[in-house]
Amino acid sequence: MQTIEVASSSHPYTITVGKQLRLSPYKYLPDDFPRKKNRLLILADETVASYYLEEVCAAYAEKLPVHTYVLPAGEEIKSFSGYEEVLNACVQAGLDRKSAVIALGGGVIGDLAGFVAATYMRGISLVQMPTTLLAHDSSIGGKTGINHPEGKNMIGAFHQPEAVIYDIGMLDTLPEKEWLCGFGEMIKHGYIADQQLLGQLKRMHKGSVLSISDELLASSIAVKKDIVHEDEQEQGIRAHLNFGHTLAHALEQTAGYGVLTHGEAVVNGIVFALYVGRRLGYVGPDPAEEQRWLQTFGYSFAPLQQMEPAKMLQAMKRDKKNRGGNIRYVVLADAQQPIIVTLDDEQLLTYMDAFKKEMEVT
Repeated sequence: MQTIEVASSSHPYTITVGKQLRLSPYKYLPDDFPRKKNRLLILADETVASYYLEEVCAAYAEKLPVHTYVLPAGEEIKSFSGYEEVLNACVQAGLDRKSAVIALGGGVIGDLAGFVAATYMRGISLVQMPTTLLAHDSSIGGKTGINHPEGKNMIGAFHQPEAVIYDIGMLDTLPEKEWLCGFGEMIKHGYIADQQLLGQLKRMHKGSVLSISDELLASSIAVKKDIVHEDEQEQGIRAHLNFGHTLAHALEQTAGYGVLTHGEAVVNGIVFALYVGRRLGYVGPDPAEEQRWLQTFGYSFAPLQQMEPAKMLQAMKRDKKNRGGNIRYVVLADAQQPIIVTLDDEQLLTYMDAFKKEMEVT
């Protein structure tokens, strides 16, 4: 078992990574949690609920009244209608300011549940219980939100959890596609901040992705924790965590939410960001070499070949990180040296067109 302490402006909390944690969650929550809370609402999607909701509900019910609400699986629920649905569930369950929301699921449930907790009665407690590899990233750092038809995560709030209880035994039921989805975020952490982590990932093969150790996960989590500790509200270096994401979010939005997994889009975005960095004269990793390595895991780069630059540009211009109409892009000046550059429309259109002509994409 691994524990990681997170400092934040609102309150410190602990991330616990291990197996069977879901069977005794109060061990990994603040000691006074049961005394300070009066009831809980566990949110899960249909897939996760079919595996784990009953036993998680029973574990929490030992000390507090528990309500549950199950949503359809998929990115589509991270929307205005999904948000309203969960708010109604909070009202029906009788939650008040001494209540807490438990997010039992992947990044979609975590983001949606977090935004509900941040806004219901102007903020109630949140506990993150990630069930996917991707959620090792999304459940940490306090970013919550929902999608707008015109852009991913455009509506949201910063809201730190009381704890993150990461029972990696629940990863055993993930399909391979979801393992690769989360692996994309681990790769990102290696590129921007941890050469040793990236080296360990590069020694892995496709099959070994399905059995990532808690130590390796803790290393990836530590990258995000350290950055968030220094810049909780994304006024500076936290933007480095968006490496690969500007294009990724545009790919997700233009394809239709749920068509591409977030991790697949991020990996495509990372390769393009490496390409942009090289075009700007920096000496980060070679995008062609990195793409060949990533293809060995089964990632497809067809989304880059099929992208329509004009549509992608419009989607990227709605990115919440932009300033004054210009797109702020994270590239690598060198290995583990992310920087933010400002690109005008013509530059991005030129780079997207050139990428499609120069890079061998499959």
